[in-house]
Amino acid sequence: MTAITHAEALARVEAGIAKAEEIGVAMNIAIVDNGGHLVQFSRQDNAWLGSIDIALKKAKTSVLFRLPTSVIGQISQPGGPVYGIEHSNAGLVTFGGGLPITDEAGNVIGAVGVSGGDVNQDTIVAEAVVNAVATALV
Repeated sequence: MTAITHAEALARVEAGIAKAEEIGVAMNIAIVDNGGHLVQFSRQDNAWLGSIDIALKKAKTSVLFRLPTSVIGQISQPGGPVYGIEHSNAGLVTFGGGLPITDEAGNVIGAVGVSGGDVNQDTIVAEAVVNAVATALV
């Protein structure tokens, strides 16, 4: 399994920044490789400082479980099959804004975590990162 490259992560972050500017919300955008290690991070001017850690943890959560953070949030509710999981792995984030990034074959090569807006805004920007046109990527 390959990991996301720095060049690809940078191009994807740029797509996320463009979407954040389009919706008018300053964001923190983190991309990690398939092992959960930071590859690229950007904090737009005036993005919330408290959201830096949230963006990083969303990316880490998503890659560790190869799921969107919103899905982990659904299954970690009281009575759910992974209730309390957010307390593992030095802290996870279990609400929207974290998405796995896959290659053409569907292998997880990394993940993105976005924080700075509401959950819907974070998710919109994360989707822009994941859906960045492959031909535009270096």
